[in-house]
Amino acid sequence: MAGGAAIDQPTSLAITNLLDPRPWWKNSRLIFLNLWILLLLITSYTNGYDGSMMNGLQILDQWTGAMGHPTGGKLGLLNAIQNIGALAATPIAPYVTDGIGRKLAIIWGASLMIAGTAVQSAAQSVGMFTGARFLIGFGLTFAANAAPLLVSELAYPPHRAPLVSTYNSLWYSGSIVAAWTTFGTFRINSQWAWRIPSILQGLPSVLQVILIWFCPESPRWLVSKGKEEKALRILAYYHGRGNDQDPLVQFEYNEIKEAIELDKEISKTVGWTTLFATPGNRRRMRIIIALAFFSQWSGNGLVSYYLNLVFDSIGITDALTQTLINGILQIFNLLVALIASSLCDRAGRRVLFLSSNVGMLVFFVAQTICFAQNAITGSKAAGHGVIAFIFLFYGAYDIAYTPLIVSYTVEILPYALRAKGFTVFNFMISLALIFNQYANPIALGSIGWKYYIVYDCVLAFEIVFMFFYCVETKNRTLEETAALFDGEDKVEMITAKAATRIGFEQALGRGSAADDKLEDHEAYTEKHEHEHAQV
Repeated sequence: MAGGAAIDQPTSLAITNLLDPRPWWKNSRLIFLNLWILLLLITSYTNGYDGSMMNGLQILDQWTGAMGHPTGGKLGLLNAIQNIGALAATPIAPYVTDGIGRKLAIIWGASLMIAGTAVQSAAQSVGMFTGARFLIGFGLTFAANAAPLLVSELAYPPHRAPLVSTYNSLWYSGSIVAAWTTFGTFRINSQWAWRIPSILQGLPSVLQVILIWFCPESPRWLVSKGKEEKALRILAYYHGRGNDQDPLVQFEYNEIKEAIELDKEISKTVGWTTLFATPGNRRRMRIIIALAFFSQWSGNGLVSYYLNLVFDSIGITDALTQTLINGILQIFNLLVALIASSLCDRAGRRVLFLSSNVGMLVFFVAQTICFAQNAITGSKAAGHGVIAFIFLFYGAYDIAYTPLIVSYTVEILPYALRAKGFTVFNFMISLALIFNQYANPIALGSIGWKYYIVYDCVLAFEIVFMFFYCVETKNRTLEETAALFDGEDKVEMITAKAATRIGFEQALGRGSAADDKLEDHEAYTEKHEHEHAQV
């Protein structure tokens, strides 16, 4: 991006001077807010659980026997059908999310997933199992479309980027549970060996349906529906200790109003074509579509859904060893992804993406070499090298493509396009996954290690693309980040109007010292706490 004050010096400094200087863990309301956000974050569990569960089930003789020993296209369909279900729901998901609200969209999606999990767990045939997985994918689309938006629109400003980044990182929480569940149940000499892992897939959806009724709704969605007083109460309760005149609350509230008012100028004509109607929107969609495909076409799909085929190809056929490695890999992935999530505002998105891409290319080329050596010479050392480089490859992948693809997509979209743009992102991921899940088992069976060269070329292309097109967005509010793609004028206009409305000089970076801020917060809290004790 070009220079200028709004770009070189992030305008999120406007709210930095308004933040309560006391640690967030000493604020009980922020603790409760983050617990609500945790409930939203576990939406990612179901998606992560599925890939690891299907990896584990393919290792279990009890499941392969019950499903008629699927191979090739039939196995590809069993893996891909959930994403086909997701694809079917994609066109209507943004209308549900924007129409009935983020909360109700999550409840609707979670309810469908509970129904699908029940049918899947009780399946008596491959057709019943396939239909249930379609329903799970269909419901997941609604929840996965709404949950990251609600997290980003509820979170306390300094917490937003790490928390939204954590959303996709918790993909591995489901993956871990599935991997270790199948590791524990493969010894059960009955169909409960695969039915138990299937039942546990619905656990987060049950928790959400029970508890999410008490979670606050998005202030941005409420303002967009004319419920401004309720939006202000939520912001005040969680971000201002109950004080609706708190400087930070007033700045956030007015910035939301200004951004939505600007978006409403074009909202009457907002449709799917609007996503590509302006240079700024085309820049957004170029990045979003690329991220969707890169996240699935970087070679990770080989391990995510067909780890057993990779193991079989390098001579590791023991079910105990396969399930054990799968379980350890998922724990490793979660740890790296969570660490990377905490660094997104420190290191920056661009640095993390480029580091991730370079690391993935290096370690996947190393996998290719080891795989080839094992296939040609039968070297056991080369086979063990494949396993080592799988771990290193995923470590590199988890630096950016696990934590950032959702948060980066959400933050670069303006409110009026956020649900639709995020739907396009999910749609493209589903397309990429369906192709991978069909093509990978067929290609591995046909050309073996040579198939890895295809992904080596894709990874090299990704580095070039991200170098030229990835835009740095760290340390900005949602409104500032979305406006960044439309030019400096819009960034300055939104922030300046919000600052002018509340009349605080510090909102434009001319704030006082920390002691003065603390005194301001305490004075406001003492004056208004009794008036705003309840939302």
